[in-house]
Amino acid sequence: MNLQELRLDGTARQKKGLHFILASIFIWAAILAVHLTSLPVLTKKLLTFCFTAPLLPLAYLFSRFLRIEFSTKDNTLSGLGILFSLNQLLYLLIAMWVYPTVPEKLVMVLAMIFGAHLLPFGWLYLSRSYTAFAVIIPLGALLVGLIFPPFAVAGLMVVIEIVFSLLLAVEVRSQRVRPTAA
Repeated sequence: MNLQELRLDGTARQKKGLHFILASIFIWAAILAVHLTSLPVLTKKLLTFCFTAPLLPLAYLFSRFLRIEFSTKDNTLSGLGILFSLNQLLYLLIAMWVYPTVPEKLVMVLAMIFGAHLLPFGWLYLSRSYTAFAVIIPLGALLVGLIFPPFAVAGLMVVIEIVFSLLLAVEVRSQRVRPTAA
């Protein structure tokens, strides 16, 4: 297969990573819930980090429920998708610095990191939604996070992830109708 065929194959079989975006709705909802409590700030931040951990298991459950291939081992671009995701781990060092230094901005920084890491998936999944939300999320998180408390950023992320999921579902459905469209 050539590069374009590999991209189309992975996009179709993994349904543009929809299972990961659906899982992130639950992650951000949990973060929102903890930031609506009266827990101490550092406890909220610790729980924020902890709530990001179940992303892979949740995405796996969504992939099973929606019959999405979690990983396409026979497609060489699958490894590229993993690399795109692992890249985000390096940026989490920034969030780890923010945690004790400016704890009230941790949710904003995590949202910005999450959003920015989506950019290469726009290319990989042939997705305008990924490309657009890779810009919308960091800018939106920055604007809301500078003015409002962390729960507002988490709430914004829940809404954005729902809209993003719906747009991805439309892209996936459109792709099924025209499987050779690029």
